[in-house]
Amino acid sequence: MCGICGFVVNRRATAGPVERQGLTRMLECMRHRGPDDAAMHLSGRAAFAATRLAIRGISNGSQPIVDPKTGVTVVCNGEIDNYRELREWLRQRGHEIVSDTDIAVIPGLYLEHGPSFVRRLAGAFAIAVWDPRTEELVLARDRAGERPLFFAQRGEHVHFATEISALAALGTLDLRPDPLALELYLRRGYFPAPCTPFVDVHKVGPGEVVVFDVAGVHRNRYWRWPIGNRKGSRPTEEEFDSCFRRAVLQQTDIDVPFGLFLSGGLDSSLVAVVLETVRPEARPITYTVRFDVPSFDESDAAQRLAERLGLANVAVDLTAERLPAALYELVASSGEPLADPAWIATSILAERASRDVKLVLTGEGADELFGGYPTYLGARAAKHWQRIPFVVRAQIARAVHALPASEKKVSLTYLLKRFVAEASLPAIDRHLAWTAPIAPDQFAVLGLAPEPPSRIVETDVLDVLDRTQLMDLEGPLAEGLTTKSDRGGMNHGLELRTPFLDHGILEFAARLPSSDRVRGVRTKVFLKRYAERYLDRDTVHRRKRGLSLPLARWLATVLADWVHGQLTNGTLERVGVRERGALVLFDEHRRGSRDHSRALWSLCVLSEWFLWSDRRSFLVTKPAEALPPVARLT
Repeated sequence: MCGICGFVVNRRATAGPVERQGLTRMLECMRHRGPDDAAMHLSGRAAFAATRLAIRGISNGSQPIVDPKTGVTVVCNGEIDNYRELREWLRQRGHEIVSDTDIAVIPGLYLEHGPSFVRRLAGAFAIAVWDPRTEELVLARDRAGERPLFFAQRGEHVHFATEISALAALGTLDLRPDPLALELYLRRGYFPAPCTPFVDVHKVGPGEVVVFDVAGVHRNRYWRWPIGNRKGSRPTEEEFDSCFRRAVLQQTDIDVPFGLFLSGGLDSSLVAVVLETVRPEARPITYTVRFDVPSFDESDAAQRLAERLGLANVAVDLTAERLPAALYELVASSGEPLADPAWIATSILAERASRDVKLVLTGEGADELFGGYPTYLGARAAKHWQRIPFVVRAQIARAVHALPASEKKVSLTYLLKRFVAEASLPAIDRHLAWTAPIAPDQFAVLGLAPEPPSRIVETDVLDVLDRTQLMDLEGPLAEGLTTKSDRGGMNHGLELRTPFLDHGILEFAARLPSSDRVRGVRTKVFLKRYAERYLDRDTVHRRKRGLSLPLARWLATVLADWVHGQLTNGTLERVGVRERGALVLFDEHRRGSRDHSRALWSLCVLSEWFLWSDRRSFLVTKPAEALPPVARLT
């Protein structure tokens, strides 16, 4: 893991002292991502740099990597899990591998396959390749979007970086907030690729390669989740067991100690018990968030599982008072807003884990792949709802909306209110509304335009469950949950990996019949059946909670003054949010008549980002010529 950055200048120039100074600023801005090493390479028109968190090939894994014969230059943020087999294949082809690290296979693989080399990689990665022979810059991102990569094009100059904050630190880009993208953030809670908060900054999408050459810019999607592919025999538990064990084994094939984020729920517990069978000698420390609100706290369940496995468990207390400072730090280090409050919990947990280890495994991704969210049940139930006479539906809806608000995590009251409010919409629009941080009726109060109808054409090729899971994988997972994990973890120099997003697992889950994902009122049918070979039934069938915060209570009490300040500092007016409307939601929330916690938190995060954007020119204070202490010029 690391932070990568660089740029290519136009064909009439070479990278010189000015470019070196800009590269130094970008490098310094991402030191939190790679405390072990930092280096840069300037050659002709290209300038590449990387900070490093040493996970594999500890002694000789420095970047950038330059092929001595061709000058092809590579930087990579991430891990290549199948590097051993690729190394052997390349050696048979006569390639010299310059180091023991996993990313050392990339130059040779590029020389063999060109930009399509990424098809042969398994792992979580964001890669930049410069080929001086063809004057080609290649940017690529892994299939599930676990690792980020941003770029900005100014004339014939192309700049790229792992984090937007590094592009801002460059100092030569005119970064203007994008009102349309920021409004999309309010509707989604994240930025779908290629959108970012800035007009001139773009994101490489999950499973995408972007090539810059003399002919222009070429974007190519080299992989998309093939859900609905039912070819071949029905997937079996034995096949999955082999695939999952291999994923856990490969992701822990590293040269440093590692740990586990353990919630006590199904997904992270399954990772923990399978890890015990494939690496019985490993004794990883487990880390759990602890809350003083019972419906949000799963630390007791995590402690019991850790004790069963003979592992040490560290419970980290998360209180409301820590949120404002943690949010400020995350926005400043990454340069982007994210509406998921679990971003804060992940970062605070990562800060504690980083004192002991450099990598932790998590259980992210299982819900999207195996059908674990309540919205998937709602997608099926909506068909029956729409058959009920309108008058009866209206009476039921009034009764549901009259129910008192609940502070509990994902309460039945909250789910019912969201269901009846949007159940009559077309499938795509309905799912977007259910998963939005700000509901349609809240948008109206804030003075924002309603969500435009989806332009996605609904066909019979994929059923409604397939479509919604694909949307969740490419949107909330690839640009939301993986953003939470990457920025939250790497803010403290900690890599988060999830075996469920292994390429083999992705392909396996795509073949599952819908009845093996959702059946009746049951979710994750196949995964729970498989998990019973490793876990007790209470753990397997415990009600889903997930890593979320007791925001409803905190925003109405301890953090009320902070929320009021975030809503009234004038920044939200730039995206058309009426202050009076925001205060109406806040007042209803404090009185307990409505739960507006997700909407209020999303607005507070955006307000914090605007404050950072306004002051970003003052973030870099070190002289441009002062290289970081561990940086080297190659």
